[in-house]
Amino acid sequence: MLLERIYDEDLAQASYVIGCQAKGEAIVVDPRRDVQVYLDLAARHGMRITHVTETHIHADYLSGTRELAHATGAQIHLSGEGGEDWTYGFEGNLLRDGDTVTLGNITVQAVHTPGHTPEHLSFLVTDGAFADEPGYMLTGDFVFAGDLGRPDLLDEAAGGVDTRFEGAEQLFRSLQEKFLTLPDHVQVFPAHGAGSACGKALGALPSTTVGYERRNAWWAGYLAEGDERGFIDELLDGQPDAHAYFARMKRQNRLGPAILGELKELEELDAEGVEEALASGVVFADTRGVAEILAGTVPGALALPSRGKIATHAGWAYDPEDDDADIVLLAADREDAEGMRDHMIRVGVDAAAAFVTSLGGLELEPVPTVTAAELRTQIEAGQVGGPESGADAVLVDVRNRTESSAGTVADAMQLNAGKVLFHQDRLPKGRRLVTFCQSGLRNVVAAQALRRDGFDVVELEGSYAAWQALDEG
Repeated sequence: MLLERIYDEDLAQASYVIGCQAKGEAIVVDPRRDVQVYLDLAARHGMRITHVTETHIHADYLSGTRELAHATGAQIHLSGEGGEDWTYGFEGNLLRDGDTVTLGNITVQAVHTPGHTPEHLSFLVTDGAFADEPGYMLTGDFVFAGDLGRPDLLDEAAGGVDTRFEGAEQLFRSLQEKFLTLPDHVQVFPAHGAGSACGKALGALPSTTVGYERRNAWWAGYLAEGDERGFIDELLDGQPDAHAYFARMKRQNRLGPAILGELKELEELDAEGVEEALASGVVFADTRGVAEILAGTVPGALALPSRGKIATHAGWAYDPEDDDADIVLLAADREDAEGMRDHMIRVGVDAAAAFVTSLGGLELEPVPTVTAAELRTQIEAGQVGGPESGADAVLVDVRNRTESSAGTVADAMQLNAGKVLFHQDRLPKGRRLVTFCQSGLRNVVAAQALRRDGFDVVELEGSYAAWQALDEG
């Protein structure tokens, strides 16, 4: 049996290829949308991808299930659980609790494990060549290494109202009835690792076991004692902000993401070509570091300063439901540009059309900033304050609410960097914004997105870390 994990560090997302070497067939679970990695893996092992499935309707990335089926002719399998509100809008074989998919000696059994979402499935895998019972469980967003899938995401990102409580109760029962009933030796392969917003304390380990989680997970004691109320309270406390683009992912994944097929070749532009493109409404994506962007960037540019977080930051800064502008990427070369495009399409930002390898010849403007010392003086003078202060400029903390509650600048309002573009109604109208995160990375992404929509934004140099250093000094 082949069981291989494909991990995306950007979105902290794992997909899996399970294959029967004897029959030469494979199933892919929770694929991402740039599917070449699965095609290459199958070819390397002399296999055909004959089945593709997913554990649930994802919120954090755009599913590649339809894309991979289109490329390979594989049979699509989807959850048939959760009720009418969780029915997929595209065709596939519906799996219900106990249903199986067979690949030679390998059996993949669907297990309904609601909690994170009502329709959620996990998959028990039995390698019939070695055993007659399951040895592996692909848990999706049900059980992570050291944590559980959050049950509040539907409230946070999909317009639900108090669904978190029912979800938490379902999660408690799923653990009791579907997870802790398994033998300790069963290996657990989750769909996310550390850094994902689908839980609050995910471990970095790629896998765990039922026995290890039974003995060591934070929730194990509550289950052992039957303390459902204590479990729910701790589970719901301190969950991180959900990115606003999650709502779009939910909608698109339920209906079925558009199939990309063979991608167009990115056009390589020179400075003159970029200027002409900008004049026609194309948006420039500045992919340099924070300090370089602050020193001067193309007016109206997107800021994507971390190559390791291109997908995440593109989802924060560009809304394809409200913006149809093509994107020109600043890249080292064509391969670099294509890699960035692959990351962006994982969150449904399909607008990358061209790239340029140099800023030479382009007109750049410095980004408005303020030092921590200058900001303190302005706050003391009443020029900058909280949203209720009446000051001309308003402080906006774009960190997570848990970070902000632990300490912030003066009476700053909190609005996560992943939400600012989509919740502009929460921002004060007609007033300058002074924004900050912890170090400046998230801040420059959010600030540039707001400037592109017409906001007057000044960034705190060094962000909250600089403010703390000023206080300590």
